Amino acid sequence: MTHTPNALCFGHDLPAAGVPCHVAVGPDGLSIEFTDGSNRVAAEAIPFSALSIGAGGFDHDHLVLQWTANGMGRTVYLKDPTVIIAFRQSAPPELRDYLERTAEHVRRSRRSRRLVIAVAAGSLSALLLTLWFGFDTLVSLAVSRIPVEWEQKIGEAAQRDLLAGQTVVAGGPAVEAVREITKRLTAPIPDNPYTFHVTVVRSDIVNAFALPGGYVVVFTGLLKKAESPEEVAGVLSHELNHVLQRHGLERIVKTLGIVAVVTILVGDQQGLIGLAKQLGVELLTLKFSREQETEADVTGLKLLHRARIAPDGMIRFFERLSESESGRVELLSTHPMSAARAERLKAEAASLPPQTPEPFGFEWRRVQESLRQDEKGSS
Repeated sequence: MTHTPNALCFGHDLPAAGVPCHVAVGPDGLSIEFTDGSNRVAAEAIPFSALSIGAGGFDHDHLVLQWTANGMGRTVYLKDPTVIIAFRQSAPPELRDYLERTAEHVRRSRRSRRLVIAVAAGSLSALLLTLWFGFDTLVSLAVSRIPVEWEQKIGEAAQRDLLAGQTVVAGGPAVEAVREITKRLTAPIPDNPYTFHVTVVRSDIVNAFALPGGYVVVFTGLLKKAESPEEVAGVLSHELNHVLQRHGLERIVKTLGIVAVVTILVGDQQGLIGLAKQLGVELLTLKFSREQETEADVTGLKLLHRARIAPDGMIRFFERLSESESGRVELLSTHPMSAARAERLKAEAASLPPQTPEPFGFEWRRVQESLRQDEKGSS
């Protein structure tokens, strides 16, 4: 061979392991020189129009060219960057387009393979860390690494799934009242990273709930049953603090298990969001732990105080809930009993500095009357 080999050639008349060859790129195609099975130097000229393109090699870093010569198939594996660049520059547009698509496929394959390797390595590391520190510690570490932007996408997707089957109250006195309460509560939050989105949904459920990222839903059943706006503010403050303390994220990561932890630790945003989306509206059924509920109660009470909203409403709400909980044993419940929560909140409220609460700018009786009128109109 008159030139130094820069590729590997295969064919039916060549050894199964292939033979070294030299490839040169010209304006019309390739010229290939190799030694055939009889140790004779052979040369072939292949026009671009006769070539098909692919990728090969362990890391998909070979340019694979195939053609037919004298009725026999030929394949050449190119790895030399200089030759590959020359081929991309000289090839006709249709081959260059196909080459770009092949290159993009190769890049995706490499990313997928690197992710698999990273997840495998991360799984082993996470397993060792779990054995060393415990799963709860690992979950806390993973949650601390989740950017708020990821969290918002998870909550937005879950809220969209939920609201698809619900009747949203778009305006009116009830919506305006909820907005005013939310504004009062969020104003004194220092360095608040969230933009809270509070939606009022028509339902007889006496509740509200928060999703990761600042998405909160208030059911009209709560607004109709509450004896005062301070009771609603107490419930909302509790839910806002589930978000601020990232309790929802902790429940998601714990539910998804070690896979979610590894996904977070390797920094795969789409992987985490995809895993969370698999839960969909099941996010609403993930129960907070007793410790999380207590933390949301206490921090919620303190937030009411900073917002100059009377904490009595929050305490009164739990006292009224406790009336429907007779017969339950707290140790068998996943959440603290409402009576115990009310007593704890009374002690916390007594420790706060005295202040004069500021009233809301709406009339609660008018808000509830508007809900009754809306019900009549929709029936």
